[in-house]
Amino acid sequence: MRAEQWDERYRSAELVWGTHPNRWVARELADLPPGRALDLACGEGRNALWLAARGWRVSAVEFSAVALEKARTLESRQEPAAPRVTWVHGDATTYRPDEPVDLTLLCYLHLAPAEWRATLTGAADALARGGTLLVIGHDSTNIADGVGGPQDATVLFTAADVVADLSGAGLVIDRAEAVHRPVEGTDRPAIDALVRAHRPTMINSAERSL
Repeated sequence: MRAEQWDERYRSAELVWGTHPNRWVARELADLPPGRALDLACGEGRNALWLAARGWRVSAVEFSAVALEKARTLESRQEPAAPRVTWVHGDATTYRPDEPVDLTLLCYLHLAPAEWRATLTGAADALARGGTLLVIGHDSTNIADGVGGPQDATVLFTAADVVADLSGAGLVIDRAEAVHRPVEGTDRPAIDALVRAHRPTMINSAERSL
């Protein structure tokens, strides 16, 4: 979808995704010490603002100007008033930070395969030593066995797909699995793919790396 189409979607509701962080973001990142974070395709900023409230300095990238305006409004209502989020109107597929980051987040970004691999590679390359990459998205099995999400199988992926695409990135895979997310009003959960990885702090780490 083009940025203009997402602008229209974000205009259609007060908040499309709500104010609370994604459940997997909160589960996986709550115990990480704060540092510099990069939230690619941040939407209305719920995850970026949650990270900022925990002490992270966040660069949040989004190509929908409407979503970014909503994110700034949400930030203005939070305490303390001092901003920790730098809102960037840009393309997640091509954006590169000025310096390495301690966390890169890709949360429900679904693209054509070539664009997705380029974005994932860029997200991995942005990590400093010891940095964490968290990828969350609608699993390929969600169309048949889950609920919601894109119905185009070509933009979906499994955790195994993400691990394969990260081959050669120099990351250690900490978690790669399908996770079930309850959805209100339905009798079955949504199925998400989750991959958490990190860049070793030492070049000659004995950990299994890709």
